[in-house]
Amino acid sequence: MERVCNMRIIALAVLYAFCQPSNGSLALKPPRHGEVYVIAHRGAHKGIPENTLAAYRNAIALGVDFVEIDVRTTKDGHFVSIHNDTVDDYVVDGTTGKVRDFTLDALRRLDIGSRVGPPWKGQRIPTFEEILDLCKGQCGIYLDLKDAPVAPLVEAVRQRGMERDVLWYADPDEIRELKSLCPECVGMPDPGPEKNLPQLIEEFRPGVIAATWRHFSKSFADTCHAAGAIVIVDEGWLLRSWKRALAWHADGIQTNSPAELIRFLKARKGVGQKQSGFLLWRWLKVFRKSRG
Repeated sequence: MERVCNMRIIALAVLYAFCQPSNGSLALKPPRHGEVYVIAHRGAHKGIPENTLAAYRNAIALGVDFVEIDVRTTKDGHFVSIHNDTVDDYVVDGTTGKVRDFTLDALRRLDIGSRVGPPWKGQRIPTFEEILDLCKGQCGIYLDLKDAPVAPLVEAVRQRGMERDVLWYADPDEIRELKSLCPECVGMPDPGPEKNLPQLIEEFRPGVIAATWRHFSKSFADTCHAAGAIVIVDEGWLLRSWKRALAWHADGIQTNSPAELIRFLKARKGVGQKQSGFLLWRWLKVFRKSRG
């Protein structure tokens, strides 16, 4: 019996190893939940103000692989995480205006939590540096470069030794600048429609490629993998696209529902282990019968 159990453990370990995404020279840590990287879009923000340290702490507590942040520049040259280019939708006191027209101090005085609920009163727009310090050693960062220069962000990342912990979602010119300033940093270009993939791969030789759900397909993923790249897909608002994304061999999913995605992956992992154990038991039964 002990020998059978050991064989089952070995078989499951081999199966698990073969199911991991290939990230080649990227040296990314393997996904924490088995099949794909879980990226918390704007943090884990259900019932919590999005893009805040509270939402990012919640995502870390859940055990996500990456948190997605949106980086913009203030009037006085600081970097903050806020999705929209204005503050209009985040405050309840009637303040309006573009992010880049506010100084950091002015932005930090804004309460962006009260609109979600009284428990979050006083939540502030976080700086890029605060997010780096929060996430270091805890999870990676999916950096959506909305409105900020590459060079000073690279410097902040390098100061913390997080070059391999940040995925840069940026336009082609920004990716080119990133690679010239920081060859070890991880650029993540998005080709848009699949027809643009060959040209993107030829120019950038990326280790990670981003995709939106409307442009994603099995052939998209296969083309990325054939080029030695992993692919991270944004689920958009199709919260139940996960099963199809896995069937098409996505390596990561950016989601507004990280807790639910983690439960989904854990359930699949449990079923997969049971099925693998059953198949091994069937194989052993046939093998023993053949031996008489």
